[in-house]
Amino acid sequence: MAEEEVIKLVHGAGGAAMTELLEKIFLPSFTLRQALDGVSLDAMDDGASIKLGKSELVLTIDGHTVDPLFFPGGDIGRLAISGTVNDLAVMGARPVAILDAIIVEEGFPIKDLKRIIRSMDETAKEANVAIISGDFKCMPRGHVDGMVIATCGVGIVEYGKPILDSGAKPGDRIIVTGTVGDHGVALLATREGLGFEAELKSDVAPVWETVQAMLSVGGVHAMKDPTRGGLASALNEIARKSGVSIWLEESQIPVRDSVRAASEMLGIDPLEVTCEGRVVAAVDADVAAEVVEAARRTKYGRDACIIGTVRGERPGYVFMRTLVGGTRIVQMPVGEPIPRVC
Repeated sequence: MAEEEVIKLVHGAGGAAMTELLEKIFLPSFTLRQALDGVSLDAMDDGASIKLGKSELVLTIDGHTVDPLFFPGGDIGRLAISGTVNDLAVMGARPVAILDAIIVEEGFPIKDLKRIIRSMDETAKEANVAIISGDFKCMPRGHVDGMVIATCGVGIVEYGKPILDSGAKPGDRIIVTGTVGDHGVALLATREGLGFEAELKSDVAPVWETVQAMLSVGGVHAMKDPTRGGLASALNEIARKSGVSIWLEESQIPVRDSVRAASEMLGIDPLEVTCEGRVVAAVDADVAAEVVEAARRTKYGRDACIIGTVRGERPGYVFMRTLVGGTRIVQMPVGEPIPRVC
């Protein structure tokens, strides 16, 4: 990346452009990238860890710039808590605490601030995670767009047991815990004032209960929450880091009819669109059906299903058998097709 280049929206959109930025600018710039033998920055996972006694503290941090701040199914407050809880959950860690930093623009309505804070509290109670510290700043008009929230999460996992993107194994089954594309399509429709006969609603939710049920069965080798870049980005990361290929069945991937119709109208691929209440996992074939059933017994895993298989050949690629019987490569998106969805 040349010195004369500038940062674009796509660099923060979770796809190939962001990965290149992280690998070429951030990683080489930081000398010390691991603490107390835990999961390091080099893993480029959903978080990192610090080994302490018989446990590991899993830590994650995220910034939230969603537009609009209020959308069908949630708001920036619910998104901030859910996103951080979910990053901890997919590393196998029980979320225990949240720290937040909130920056608002001068003139921001107090009633909207109260509404967002209330939403954060309700979501934290749902996830059984404490908000233990925070910071608040106000910027002059025009220097920040409404509100930005940064959240840091703390979770606990058994020593040596964090679940990483790199753990998928040949023979595993790929499981997704619900329909894909809901959040991003609902955001875009609201932002652009598009009206559809069927309701479009974000899936934003904390998924620890679902993950905990899956882990109780065992056999979970890798997990991600398919946020920026959607299912396509998450699966490509797992395939690349694990040194495997992933083979999907398009007919098995759950997409709501309303999301599919809206995606076709808008010219976007629902597999590349952000989800905020879903988990994708690579699970041992012997227990995959049991893991699906465990997920289905939870509030946010009722539509869980098996959508593909992990293989050893053609490592780093994701393939999909299409509805018409052909096979196509599911590429890593350059970036999230809908900016500012999280």
